[in-house]
Amino acid sequence: MGGWESDQVVSCFSAYTAKIVEALREYVKLWMTINEPVHLFLFGYLTGGWPPGKQSLSSSLHVAENIVRAHAASYRVIHRLQPQAQVGVAHTFRPFLPEKSWSPLDRIALPIYSSIYNEMFPRAMSTGVLRFPGWFRRIPEAKGTQDYIGLNYYTQEIITGNISRLNEMAERPVFPPGSDLSEHDYIANYPIGMFQSLKWALKFKLPILITENGIEDSAEHIRPRYLIQHLHQVWRAVNFNYPVQGYFHWSLMDNFEWERGWTQRFGLWELNPETQARHKRPSADLYAEICRENGISSEMVARYAPEIFEKLFPN
Repeated sequence: MGGWESDQVVSCFSAYTAKIVEALREYVKLWMTINEPVHLFLFGYLTGGWPPGKQSLSSSLHVAENIVRAHAASYRVIHRLQPQAQVGVAHTFRPFLPEKSWSPLDRIALPIYSSIYNEMFPRAMSTGVLRFPGWFRRIPEAKGTQDYIGLNYYTQEIITGNISRLNEMAERPVFPPGSDLSEHDYIANYPIGMFQSLKWALKFKLPILITENGIEDSAEHIRPRYLIQHLHQVWRAVNFNYPVQGYFHWSLMDNFEWERGWTQRFGLWELNPETQARHKRPSADLYAEICRENGISSEMVARYAPEIFEKLFPN
């Protein structure tokens, strides 16, 4: 039927939502209608790296509008069926840096890219106005359709004003020299970005749920320190009375990533896709200890990530 390009997607998504909520409302009160809508808009329809592989500005903007309308309709369906539910969207956020601080093109590109990647969808669902540089749509039914801000934070990224590199950037992020990188150089360990993302989320004046945070790491070379350092920044934000109400680690088990398949291993548990056998990684025990303690102790850091002990517990 055309997927997200079809206007029928709004009614279809509403019907799907009703079916799911009717089946699961006995068990679920926290709902997320759509995960990372900006990625579907950018990579599925603008740069073409994800299915359905379109490269069309007009199609992508129409898809963005349908995503916002479908969310708004879904929001109302959920609250009709379950008035006490909490409903939101998981928005991805990245702190961006210019590739060359002296370059006027890079300095111009940074706020433009940030307005699209970080702001476009959460603002639409807050204000009822969907904005893209040089274009906007009023979607009044979307205004105020978030009971919380869902926040997916992984890393920072460098942005360039070189238009010819936009597709390359979509496929392969660029990070500052010397960054603490994941095994496929896809994520840089930048813990302060977690605090920056939570500070950004304050503007919406809603409870904040960290709906994704994690790193690809099949051999556990970086995940323990990544996990500890990022939760340390969450603790720091809570001490500033930021309204953080929850944290969900990505991911419990290894997962199939869009165009990258099984090549990236985000799981606390390793998954063999051929046999479905699961094997616990050390970070699963670390995360379990943090959950039981509701905190991070010096003993945990010394045992799982001794290389960052002095940073977290200086003399």
